[in-house]
Amino acid sequence: MNTDTEILDLLPARLKEARRSQGLSLDAVAKLSGVSRSMVSQIERGESSPTIATLWNLTRALQVDFAGLLDRQDLTDRVEVLRAAAVPTIENRGEGCNIRILSAPEDAGKHELYDLEFLPNGKLISGPHGRGTREHLTVIEGRVKVTSGTATEELSSGDTARYQADVDHAIEAIGSARALLVVQST
Repeated sequence: MNTDTEILDLLPARLKEARRSQGLSLDAVAKLSGVSRSMVSQIERGESSPTIATLWNLTRALQVDFAGLLDRQDLTDRVEVLRAAAVPTIENRGEGCNIRILSAPEDAGKHELYDLEFLPNGKLISGPHGRGTREHLTVIEGRVKVTSGTATEELSSGDTARYQADVDHAIEAIGSARALLVVQST
């Protein structure tokens, strides 16, 4: 981006495109962002320039990258990197389990990817997710026990399990373990 004019020309279309790609109405974006419906509409029509705070709230609500929103480069011509120190984590879930979120925010509730690191005998016990949800677990190091409903299997390094996650389910380390978990919702 070289000029303010280029930014102002690109921003309305990109915001509108992000909102529509997620099937959100102006009202829904207003509720999610805390920005009034009329202001969202004015910004999308190019009739108003948002403050940085407003733009930040909108990008968070739409789960789009703040900088990428204004980038002219085609999205197919870039590599998005999330450095190890910036990977978000989920805390207070499980016992002796560190959960790192590897999937993009816009994939939440559809196709989520997690890096699970278990302390000795750590566990992640989950209630049912939405109907039809499945999990795919690949053990990277160590051994784990996977339970889905009443079925239980032990996995070793390199093994993958696929199971229903719309029932009570659990992953329990046998000693220390590390695994990749994909949660696939319908």
